[in-house]
Amino acid sequence: MKNAMNLMVVEDNSRARRALTAYLSAQAGIKVTAEASNGLEAIKMIKRNTPDMVLMDVRMPVMDGLETTRIIKRNWPQIKILVLTMYSDYQSEVMSAGADGFLIKGCPVDEMMGLIHSFLQIV
Repeated sequence: MKNAMNLMVVEDNSRARRALTAYLSAQAGIKVTAEASNGLEAIKMIKRNTPDMVLMDVRMPVMDGLETTRIIKRNWPQIKILVLTMYSDYQSEVMSAGADGFLIKGCPVDEMMGLIHSFLQIV
């Protein structure tokens, strides 16, 4: 296992993206290496620097999280994808698209970090 998990945050709300990045960057074992505001931007960044994990929103402009998840899993199946969304009704679609985990925004931070750390053990 390596020292830190390289993580990408994909979130169209800039305030939420900055908050997630700041919080996650302060956690041991996690290095936020990229941020994107939509799925197309995320795919372009992954082509240049493949992260270990993507923390992804579902509803975004240009390319949503479902299509982005399908593309990532088809091309980089080793990348772990944790979807973080406000919409609980997307869970089955997200998991069918290939996501490795699903959380609702506003969940306890311990729950999110527990899932991220479970992926850290795998990487």
